[in-house]
Amino acid sequence: MHGGASRSGATAGNRNAFKHGLYTQEMIAHRKLVNEVLRQGRRALIDYGDE
Repeated sequence: MHGGASRSGATAGNRNAFKHGLYTQEMIAHRKLVNEVLRQGRRALIDYGDE
């Protein structure tokens, strides 16, 4: 099996260990916000159609 052992992974200070792109906390929070706005928009359209 690979990984999971203590002291496994990138060495301390290794820039390859940095998270980037889709998996940073900032991007995760951004996607959650966008998804919530889309949900609200869909609900508003459904409510508007029911009038």
